[in-house]
Amino acid sequence: MIGAEAMTRTLLGGGVDVCFANPGTSEMHFVAALDAVPEMRGVLALFEGVATGAADGYARIAGRPAGVLLHLGPGLGNGMANLHNARRAGVPMVVVVGDHALFHKPFDAPLESDIDALAGTVSGWVRRTGRPADIGADTAAAIAHATASGGIATLVLPADVSWSDGGQPADPPAAAPPAPIDTDAVEAAAAVLRGGQRTMLLLGGDAAGADGMRDGGRICAQTGSNWLCETFPTRWTRGAGIPRIDKLAYFAEGAEQQLAGTEHLILAGARSPVSFFGYPGRPSDLVPPGCRVHTLAGPRGAAAALAAVAETVAPGVPAPANPLVRPALPSGALNAAVLAEVVGALLPERAIVVDESLTASVALTGPTAGAPQHDWLSLTGGAIGYGMPAAVGAAVAAPDRPVLSLQADGSAMYTVSALWTQAREGLDVTTVIFNNGSYDILRLELGRVNAGAVGPAASQLFDLTRPRLDFVKLAEGMGVPARRATTCEEFAAALAAAFAEPGPHLVEAMVPAMA
Repeated sequence: MIGAEAMTRTLLGGGVDVCFANPGTSEMHFVAALDAVPEMRGVLALFEGVATGAADGYARIAGRPAGVLLHLGPGLGNGMANLHNARRAGVPMVVVVGDHALFHKPFDAPLESDIDALAGTVSGWVRRTGRPADIGADTAAAIAHATASGGIATLVLPADVSWSDGGQPADPPAAAPPAPIDTDAVEAAAAVLRGGQRTMLLLGGDAAGADGMRDGGRICAQTGSNWLCETFPTRWTRGAGIPRIDKLAYFAEGAEQQLAGTEHLILAGARSPVSFFGYPGRPSDLVPPGCRVHTLAGPRGAAAALAAVAETVAPGVPAPANPLVRPALPSGALNAAVLAEVVGALLPERAIVVDESLTASVALTGPTAGAPQHDWLSLTGGAIGYGMPAAVGAAVAAPDRPVLSLQADGSAMYTVSALWTQAREGLDVTTVIFNNGSYDILRLELGRVNAGAVGPAASQLFDLTRPRLDFVKLAEGMGVPARRATTCEEFAAALAAAFAEPGPHLVEAMVPAMA
């Protein structure tokens, strides 16, 4: 058996049955192996950043890794931004990067680069397979690392190792045991919560799921403590039946107000809060002066630790359930605020929302809080171009659930070819483009960093209207039905029609800039 087939069979045996791919010459034997192993689903992306972002979205919903197939160092480089987001999200992923044949590397061919060094910046595990006989064991080790650690494992596969005989599939790795609960941390958190001082729970990681939300709600209902969800949760379960919780604000000034007066901050799966950027004359650490920080658990295992705390301080206390409350459909001119009300009024049951709406996202959380229970995926690492690829992966992972991709116009152009993959695979994804014709967030940030007055040279770097992007034509050119909306009535009709018909759709919502 050639090495590529042994790798494919090992991936499949280890539960990795989807591979998002943008292959090249060095990976052709892996591609050919898909016919020998038809149970492995290959999903073509036209850009490597779509493949890596799709694998991220897939892992967030499926709870297990997908494979990614990339072409040499430049292919890995093109996928790096969404690998960065996946690393910050703590999701499992197995990345296979093809390399030159071993005998060819000394000739410094045009695509030669240091793949191992590049991979190390985003991967928790990197290995280069040197013999066909090792490929099964190395692949199993990659799956084991990704599954156990919730991180990215990168396997570099030289072309001649891939095409040579001698490969043998390896047995799937043993299931990793659940992370042990730190009983000392549980007792310390319980003592703080019972202590009567102003305490804040900050939830993230797997504590942002349904069980963690309910246990956090129980704790706060019993103790009177406050709570927040981290700013960019990997997967946040919310809506009717789930306790209502606000997110930590994106802008540092808002976060400081939310945390003001807190004497104890308990981190349940979340990192200690810092500002997204450094600003002149402002602190980076958002923890209030004199506040003590207590780490209950990291992102994996936070839900279990929070459950232990709930059983200690709030035994038998029911979780406060958010009622099903939808906003009325608005009318008139369209803007980000009323667009959010339409989304809240029409969001389907069991939806998966992928949010890369950027400046518009502030308006979205309130009107959707009482919608039917849904999962919310967010931009964990800040590298834009994540939304539409992640929607691809989420839809592949959960074909029975509707996916709503809320997408800013500027960042959409980074990975707009994800629409082609949605059409090719027939994915049930509705994409809403917030087209305000600008990099709105940069207009806001220009003032916040004290960069001075905005002149014509600076303004033209934020402007997307010369020429204005036409997402209806872009979508239709890639096989996705699309409509444009300029009023609330038009947007509601387009969104309802998209939700009613399976397959991909795009709605271009023309909204004014906020800055």
